[in-house]
Amino acid sequence: MTGKLTIIGLGPGAPELVTPAAASALAEATDIVGYGPYVDRVPFREGQRRHSSDNREELNRSRHALQMTSQGRKVAVVSSGDAGVFAMAAAIFEAVDLGDRAWRDLEIEVVPGVSAMFAVASAVGAPLGHDFCAISLSNNLKPWSVILDRLHAAAKADFVISLYNAASKTRPDHLAQAFDVFRKYRTGDTPVIFASAVSHPDQKIDVVSLKDADPSRADMRTLVMIGSSMTSIISRPEKASWVYTPRFRKMDLA
Repeated sequence: MTGKLTIIGLGPGAPELVTPAAASALAEATDIVGYGPYVDRVPFREGQRRHSSDNREELNRSRHALQMTSQGRKVAVVSSGDAGVFAMAAAIFEAVDLGDRAWRDLEIEVVPGVSAMFAVASAVGAPLGHDFCAISLSNNLKPWSVILDRLHAAAKADFVISLYNAASKTRPDHLAQAFDVFRKYRTGDTPVIFASAVSHPDQKIDVVSLKDADPSRADMRTLVMIGSSMTSIISRPEKASWVYTPRFRKMDLA
């Protein structure tokens, strides 16, 4: 049997946001590899082996998946959202780059998924309608000083900014420091979106102004999105507001 490794993004949570390509690859796999809660999201198929591990075991998990693939198994490595956005695709290729040269001959495919920032954007309107970037506030793999430099650069460049890993018990003040950076470059009425458990039944989305943004609103399941100078809110009576970033400057449309 010829082995194959497929790296799959499961989307933000709702089953209907798993792409048909991802569902097909999962059904064909002999082995499912990933962080435990993500592996648990994959529908059970009899005879399929499951290999769950801790959230900080990316490289060990990658090596295990590559070893099984080299033995002829069809392995699916799963991530939440899109596997290429702060997830397992980069870890797999890092393991290939640093590991057994025979792994470079393996068949490896990356199946895209719906990233959390796209699910959040769709839920509130079109905040990513113009230039944007994504920054992780986790300093597990890079120094906090580097993150601060990138926050300053992105804020100064007037990007809409999606913050992944916005809060955790081990870094309770990072989001507050990030808001302090943004307030140097943005007005107080800049829209800020807090989106928790997006696409799950307990989804909660709040749109507030930067001056009122409370870091304690975020937890480990929260993505935070900060608007650019052009991001606008469309208020609607008795309905949730829409948030969008125009593709053209407002003065161009006058």
